[in-house]
Amino acid sequence: MSGEADPQTGYLVRVDGVDAVIGGTSAVAPLWAGLIARINSAKGSPVGFINPHLYRGSGLNDVTYGDNGGYAAAIGWDACSGLGTPNGRKIADLLGAPAVG
Repeated sequence: MSGEADPQTGYLVRVDGVDAVIGGTSAVAPLWAGLIARINSAKGSPVGFINPHLYRGSGLNDVTYGDNGGYAAAIGWDACSGLGTPNGRKIADLLGAPAVG
């Protein structure tokens, strides 16, 4: 799975009152953690190990172009973007969570 990791176009954050754009795993790991926390809350119980659900389902947006300097994105799983970027609603559905606002 992947998320926006480019430090030039990543996530706008505020640190000590200063706005900055960050990327990399320092941004993507909290993105995934927050998504799963919201799904756990909506479901009322922890979803546990989600990888089997992600590999069987279609909760991710396939990234088919671009590269990370070492690998190129392609249709399906690839070493650049894995299975793709998260679609929170679809992942929640795969994991049996009710709709969240």
